[in-house]
Amino acid sequence: MQWTDEGIVVGVRKHGESSVILELMTRDHGRHLGLVHGGRSKTLQPVLQPGNTVQATWRARLDEHLGTFQLEALQLRAAHLIGSSMALYGLATLAHLLRYLPERDPHPALYETLSVLADHLDDPDLAPALFVRFELAILAEFGFGLDLSSCAATGSRDDLIYVSPKSGRAVSAAAGEPYKDRLLKLPGFLIGQMRTNRPRDEDIRDGFALTDFFLHQNVFEPRGQAAPAERARFVALATAGDE
Repeated sequence: MQWTDEGIVVGVRKHGESSVILELMTRDHGRHLGLVHGGRSKTLQPVLQPGNTVQATWRARLDEHLGTFQLEALQLRAAHLIGSSMALYGLATLAHLLRYLPERDPHPALYETLSVLADHLDDPDLAPALFVRFELAILAEFGFGLDLSSCAATGSRDDLIYVSPKSGRAVSAAAGEPYKDRLLKLPGFLIGQMRTNRPRDEDIRDGFALTDFFLHQNVFEPRGQAAPAERARFVALATAGDE
């Protein structure tokens, strides 16, 4: 068995004296593990850092085997991501979320979202909104995608400012007014209403509150788990601009 694919480094753990087990999120083969011989060498260690993009060739005698990776560096982001606390907490959070996905289950659309996020994870103007979109993409891959295109009550596409916690659908200001205390806020940047690169921190907080609700309801709580502590730290740093 053999394939070659592009992948983003999610995690690495030691194996034996000189090797590592590498965890990649690949474009066409999903989250995939493999053994890297000599992965703890001075040559490979800089390549095998979370956030980097590599071209990986995976080989194994049988498909169900762990297999081995041979790697070529494509984009080494770790050198600048490591200087940002927000980026490091973001990397830890996205790795935690990706590990809920079944191994070797392809998610090409999610990979594209992840790739864009990784490019900007240390950018305080872009990373927060991109991370909210990544969490929405994760929810969609789990089968809990939100429908923010039109009002659940009227079908209107105008003045959408709420999300129903029951249906995950957008609600307009007029339709939601009587129930606004029970609805989640829909930040404008999720439906194209942005005037600058960076949304207001209030809108970013609303975006994370939105994804937090549905992640807890559909991902964390059914497994008896809590959100990773790194996520709260990332959100705090991502929304510190107006403090």
